[in-house]
Amino acid sequence: MEFKTATNRRLSNAASTGLYGTGVGGAGGGASRLSLYQVAPCVEVSIEEFEQFALDRLRVLKAIEENRARGRRLEEVEAVVNDLWRKHMRTPNAADAHNKDMISHFVLRLVYCRTEELRRWFLGMETTLFRQRFRSETPESQRRFMEECKLPYKAINTTEFEAVKDKLGQVARSLNQPLPTGMVPFEEVPELVASRRVFLQRGNAFVPRDQLVAIVSNHFRARLSKALVLTNRKWTATIAEEEKDRLTPIVEALSTRYLGPDYSQLKSKTTIGLQDLDSLAQRSFPLCMRHLYTKVKEDHHLRHGGRQQLGLFLKGAGLKLEDALAFWRAEFSQKMGVEKFDKEYSYNVRHNYGREGKRTDYTPYSCMKIIMATPGVGDHHGCPFRHFSQENLHAVIGGLRLNAHTVDDIMGKVRNHHYQLACAATFEGVHGCQCDGINHPNQYFEQSQKVLNPQLKSGGDDLDLSLQGMPVVPNS
Repeated sequence: MEFKTATNRRLSNAASTGLYGTGVGGAGGGASRLSLYQVAPCVEVSIEEFEQFALDRLRVLKAIEENRARGRRLEEVEAVVNDLWRKHMRTPNAADAHNKDMISHFVLRLVYCRTEELRRWFLGMETTLFRQRFRSETPESQRRFMEECKLPYKAINTTEFEAVKDKLGQVARSLNQPLPTGMVPFEEVPELVASRRVFLQRGNAFVPRDQLVAIVSNHFRARLSKALVLTNRKWTATIAEEEKDRLTPIVEALSTRYLGPDYSQLKSKTTIGLQDLDSLAQRSFPLCMRHLYTKVKEDHHLRHGGRQQLGLFLKGAGLKLEDALAFWRAEFSQKMGVEKFDKEYSYNVRHNYGREGKRTDYTPYSCMKIIMATPGVGDHHGCPFRHFSQENLHAVIGGLRLNAHTVDDIMGKVRNHHYQLACAATFEGVHGCQCDGINHPNQYFEQSQKVLNPQLKSGGDDLDLSLQGMPVVPNS
């Protein structure tokens, strides 16, 4: 793969240096749309395509994660993935679609090779995507793909089938499954052998078509797992430094890239008042912001990471600059005095609102950016679902007066590293209604306000989010 900038400068692809291994499995332009991604394509890619292709594929993988964690049925997940794949990954030209598939995979391989957690996530999502795409192929296309990739599978010919037809029929009837269509070395399916779900003869296991997806997916997962480790070594040793002014910033940002609405600009003239912050924090702030708000009220101070996370959230929620300055000044001055606050901290507040420095209109932090933070001792920013201990998190959630089933559901999602889904489950427990998923703290706040203040659903302008007369939502 070659990446080309506007000045036509090129980067030799990692495949040519051995980063992605060797072999031809699924890398060529065969009839199958599938690939084992053994060799990167030798094409030139603009920086814009490099990033956009990765984002398009990332949308599909994120949807897989959310639907899997929500316990959706296989058919439902496949329907969602098919729709998103058609929307984001298809192109009018088949060759272009194949290139986009290959390029987007290898770009995300660079993005997600860098830590064990990132590798584990990418490996799981890509394997699920591969399984779904393999299942949607025709039997002939599946057979051809396995032959092209030199996978240890052989279709049963007529002579072989007739020789063992009766025994295959007995096994199929006893297990209520279709007759086998192929055979593999028995060591490829140890779980089927152990559970006596296949017929064995001369070292081969006879498997039905619906078992092929597990066999092929295991090969895909094993090869990708090894490739991610090799990619990480190459990235750390050479590529990250060589591309520090061009590709490295893009690669490092993509793993925390927010794909939802932009909360740097309010969608309407809705504002929140300084006098209502206490009530809003209790009713509509996500747990990460509620924790920060509580801490600044208790300690009258937050370190830089906490001030940035909470301050930009309040800005996105509709707190005006004048009120933001008044809020931070009122809290910090209780510990250090007004003069010291104005001298050392007010600049940062104005800077976040684009009134100082480069006049940049800073965007509130997304869930992924918060989750990937690394708070130190004395810090309070980050995601409670990830950064709190199990005991502390359970105590905090207990304070929300949720029922035991909801608390268990939340803690289960946390143990499985589904932090955003845990946040969505918290929203549903607190507000007593369904939630489509939480990807941004300001999305949580916005959805909460729509539940508590129905007139917001009509999208009216000039709304004041005063809490007077607002209905109380039960917490149980």
